[in-house]
Amino acid sequence: MNKPRMTALMMALGLGLGLSACASVDTATRNAPMDHTATEMAAPAPSFSLAGFDVNVPLTLKVSEANSYYPGGDIVWRGDVYGNRYEQVGALFEEAIKLGGAPLEGAMPVVVEIEVQRFHALTEKTRYSVGGIHSIEFTMTIRDPQTGAVIRGPREIKADLVGYGGSKALQAEARGLTQKYRITQHLAKVVRDEMSLATGWVAPDKGVTARVEPLTTVKPL
Repeated sequence: MNKPRMTALMMALGLGLGLSACASVDTATRNAPMDHTATEMAAPAPSFSLAGFDVNVPLTLKVSEANSYYPGGDIVWRGDVYGNRYEQVGALFEEAIKLGGAPLEGAMPVVVEIEVQRFHALTEKTRYSVGGIHSIEFTMTIRDPQTGAVIRGPREIKADLVGYGGSKALQAEARGLTQKYRITQHLAKVVRDEMSLATGWVAPDKGVTARVEPLTTVKPL
């Protein structure tokens, strides 16, 4: 596929443009640090297909069932009936990986690994009053399914999402936009971006995603 030659050509073109530009700028600009934005944009997008996945929700994470505005704990989840929160959070991530990654038809099969570090959604008290932020943090690694070699990552991802409150939460829930639905769709988008974009997933400027764009239903793995 001549990737090394293509990369070398791109670097040569970039160097040539940089040298020609230096002739028309002042000394301060010539000595400024390199802007990495253009380099990142020029990087090729990965061509992955989902061969498998593994989700780890460590039992060392603390679960809180306290119905307060901001309870302590690493896992706060009310989107399922009372039960094993580790299993429920793990199942949600698994569904998000399938939703985000299964439709991709890239040339390289990969395995997606996720280890959850924090999954702090809204309690009943918060959801039906002021609303807040679904605080979600995890590490994502993409591996070769045959060798186990790391292809991308591990990358620590902070994927916070606005959580509706009060009448807005009730109206959203009536339309099927539950906490579980919105968070699953949001995480699916994060996974898809990590698997398909050169930059991977990029958080919004303020660090919190407000609007969820639904992804299509996926074929089973």
